[in-house]
Order: sequence, then C-alpha cells, then structure tokens
Amino acid sequence: MGAEQMAGPSPAGPPGGSSAGAPGGRLPAGPAAAGAAVDRGLDRVDRSILRLLQQDGRASIRSVAERVHVSRANAYARIARMMEDGVIRGFTARVDHERAGQGACAYVTLKIVQNSWRSVREQLLELPGVAHIALVGGEFDVLMLVHTADNRALRELVLGSIQAIPEVLTTQTLLVFEETDRVPPA
Repeated sequence: MGAEQMAGPSPAGPPGGSSAGAPGGRLPAGPAAAGAAVDRGLDRVDRSILRLLQQDGRASIRSVAERVHVSRANAYARIARMMEDGVIRGFTARVDHERAGQGACAYVTLKIVQNSWRSVREQLLELPGVAHIALVGGEFDVLMLVHTADNRALRELVLGSIQAIPEVLTTQTLLVFEETDRVPPA
C-alpha cells in the first residue's frame, strides 16, 4: 500500500472499529463472488454514507447513522452491502506526502508496446512510490502518479526502473509543484 497506511477499519470491519452487537457479526471482506460486481444501485442515503466515509473513514456507525438520519442497523447493513458489492474497496489515510518524507511528486506518462498493458502494469506495481496507474487513450498509453523522497530518487525511478521495463517505449515526466486532494463536501 506504499506510504498510505490503513486508518480506521479494515475491509473486514465496520467504520469506527468494533462490530460487536452488529447484525450478522463482521462485515464481509469484499465482493460476494471474487471479481464479480453486483449492481444494486445506490440511493440518496447510500451516496450520503459514501460522502461521509470519504471525509472520515474512521467515522463510527453511530455517527454515520445520525448524520444520514437512519438507524445504526440500517447504516451498518448499507455499509456492509456496499463493501460486499465492491463499491467500498477499503479505508485509507490521506497522507501529506511531503511531511511523510516524499518531497518529490510527478506524473509520468508512458508509451508502451501494443498489448503489453497487463505485463507493464504488474511490473509498475512492484516499483516504490507508485501511487496510481491508469491505462488511458490519447498521445500516451499509461499515466502514473509517483511520490519519491527527492528528485534524485525520482530520476532513478524513471530512468533506472521504469525505462528499464522492455515494453516501455518512451516516458515523459511532469513535475508536480503542489497537489490538493479533493474531499467531498459535507
């Protein structure tokens, strides 16, 4: 998980910690069938719960229930369903990368050999500092966000590791001077 550490509940437990007294015990760990997404749709209350959990993944079931005006059992069941359906994939901490010793940040674009996406993705996921990888359409094939300790480490990551992947044809590095994560409004 890189620099981001789990904060609050794991996917196997509800927000706010303990699942004691909750209907059915612990919340499910993930989608019902491995890799199978269930589309039951989200209503206004579900979207409100998601927004609250994005603002504070450590919010208790009680707090969430009070803020969306449903019972604790209802809030718990909705969160459990969204976890089971794969809508909620887990809970993480929002990290200030500079304070965490990762003062350099960049978007790196890659052009890759056609039909090599899966292989390249697996190799990129093994690299330190990789925060996000996307297969995209346009001038380049892959867009990645990376965080490193400094520009020297960034140079080594791009020139020494990414460009060493045989299926990577070219790279372009876009330095990030400042970044802001959007947190859904209350």
